Amino acid sequence: MSELEVTWVKSAIGYRSDQAQTIKSLGLRKLGQTVRKPDTRDVRGMILKVSHLVSVVEVEG
Repeated sequence: MSELEVTWVKSAIGYRSDQAQTIKSLGLRKLGQTVRKPDTRDVRGMILKVSHLVSVVEVEG
């Protein structure tokens, strides 16, 4: 199953609070941090919601 590498690249300040909560739900705590998440519909939906704040790379394995 493939994974997604999600990197937080832009601050959530000035955006709605639900977007900041989505960033936290993805496991991101600091700007510039990268986490690996399984490639599921739920995770893809969260990424879509904050796509302007994160960078995503698809990784095999």
